[in-house]
Amino acid sequence: MAREKLFSVGIIGGGPAGCTCGYFLKDFCNITIFEYTFPLRTLLPTGGGRCNLAHSEFELKELAKNYPRGEKFLYSVFSKFATSETLEMFEKMGIKTYCQDDGRIFPVSDSAKDVRDKFLNTLDTVKFKKERVLRVDRNQNLKIVTDCGAYDFDKVIVATGGHSGYNIAKYLGINVIEPKPSLTGFITKEDFSKLAGVSLKDVYSNNFGQGDILFTHKGVSGPLIYKISSIKARDDFPYNLDFKITGEFDLQKYLNENPHKSISNLISEFVPKSFARFVLESLKIGLYMKCSQINGKLRDSIYNKLMHFGCSVKGTVPDGETVTSGGVDLNELNPKTMESKKIRNLYFIGEVVDIDGFCGGFNLQNCWSTGYIAAQSIIKQADSM
Repeated sequence: MAREKLFSVGIIGGGPAGCTCGYFLKDFCNITIFEYTFPLRTLLPTGGGRCNLAHSEFELKELAKNYPRGEKFLYSVFSKFATSETLEMFEKMGIKTYCQDDGRIFPVSDSAKDVRDKFLNTLDTVKFKKERVLRVDRNQNLKIVTDCGAYDFDKVIVATGGHSGYNIAKYLGINVIEPKPSLTGFITKEDFSKLAGVSLKDVYSNNFGQGDILFTHKGVSGPLIYKISSIKARDDFPYNLDFKITGEFDLQKYLNENPHKSISNLISEFVPKSFARFVLESLKIGLYMKCSQINGKLRDSIYNKLMHFGCSVKGTVPDGETVTSGGVDLNELNPKTMESKKIRNLYFIGEVVDIDGFCGGFNLQNCWSTGYIAAQSIIKQADSM
């Protein structure tokens, strides 16, 4: 005998958070998801189209360290639903996964489209409305007002991702932390256009760790830059960054061992050739000088440039962010339920809240986990009736 569905639930946003919430609620409530484009659209570009579902960190406090905003709030969330539970969810959907050496977890199919299709197949009892939500009104119940009509619900869950959900929250008197770009490239004072497309592997930056950087026509990008942009998302510009190549680099030893080699060819054994040329030209050192001609002063200038090549950050690349820092103030929400403290039966989940993580599956983990928490809160209320 089919179970009676006690609550009507309107979910605003058919992205990863909204669909996860719908997945866990579909057998307990009548679910309507409002998505004016198409469901799980934002899943398709993740992981370069391969869909980086999660990260293989199974200790909740270590997992939470990967979120510059929201770390302590997520302790409660991850205690109920974290990496293990995520993998179990996808296993039940028929999505098998594997883990790369860097800890990133992907579907065996290496296809975000495959993940999207299988996920949506599980939502066969969920009603989708292709309408743009304008606001949420408070009546006896909560009313979702769209560009096509108005709908009453017992529960409303805002899962709009960045940007569009903020006005819904503000209209209801809920505080929103000003959104700023995160996981984005930088515009620099220095002109790196000659190096556009060149990548440096495993460079190190004080306070930010190690990773790859990519030079662009506007400045710098790449995994390490994304991490730095996340950590410093709330900082003011300009500020300076300092990098160095990693590994053993005894320049005098290599000069001695290669007296007849040109200095540009020698440096190119450790960094890309175009970057070696860039360094030498910036120091006004001839590219074809023999290593035997490099005196102590020139040696030190080359070494210092490789160990301390920096940039002055003027800003972020416009509209270049992968996620935003900011959103619904965490002080407005109960971390055990994701429910608003001011308005009963109203929930906020996913990237619309002031939680953002590093690259590597962490922002999707926020969506899976907070979507589950809101769903479980509603299921418990249904079970108690």
